[in-house]
This record gives sequence, structure tokens and C-alpha cells, in this order.
Amino acid sequence: MSLAGRRVPLVLIGLFAAVAVLLAAIGIYGVLAFTVEQRTSEIGVRVALGATRTRILQLVVADGGRLIAIGLAVGLLCAIALGRLLQSRLFGVGSIDPVTLAAVVLGFAAIALFACWLPARRAANTNPIVALRYE
Repeated sequence: MSLAGRRVPLVLIGLFAAVAVLLAAIGIYGVLAFTVEQRTSEIGVRVALGATRTRILQLVVADGGRLIAIGLAVGLLCAIALGRLLQSRLFGVGSIDPVTLAAVVLGFAAIALFACWLPARRAANTNPIVALRYE
């Protein structure tokens, strides 16, 4: 019963964290979907010239992957700096927990790459005739 008073705030924090991750994934999907929409004619030309479905997938996921890598690097540096800053306030926990940081980075990377894969799949299925008539 000693944890009963702490359970509600922890559940709320977990819920808010899940919503934040979901919003981040939706944001990444939205940005990449917009980029794919803007590049429809370019993708159509690439497909018309013989680009394979796999190559189009790689192109779009690589664009998103660069953005994800930059975001994860900045986030990791900020987390380390904030951990050092809050080191005196943490009790029984190191300021930098490599296992936790690695798990969070890998989790965010997986979710973000899935969010990139959805517009990439749509781009790979682009019909070159329709794409060239698009503009």
C-alpha cells in the first residue's frame, strides 16, 4: 500500500509519454508525407527511367533517416547535459544511464523509421504516368 499514492502520478506520466511519442511519430509521418507529395513528379520521373521499388523506398527512408539521426543526436546530447545538470537532484540513479539512453534511442529510432516507411511505401507505388501528369 505504500506505493498507492505514487501510482496515479506515474500512470499519468506514462500516459503523457506515450501520447508524446505518438505525436512525434505522427509529426514525422506528416513531414515525410508532405515531402513525398511535393516530390511526386520527381519520383515519377525516377520510376519512368527505371528506378526500382526498392530504390525509391531507400531514397525516401534515407531522407527521413538523416532527419531522425540529427534529432536523436541532439536529443541525446541534451539528455546527457540535463542529466549532468540535475545530478545533485537524482537519488540512487546515475546522471547518465547508458542502458536507458540506448533503449530510448533505439525505441525512438524504430518508431521514427516506421513513420518514414509509410510514406516511402506510398512513393514506391507511384504510377509514373499519373505522377508525370500531376503537375
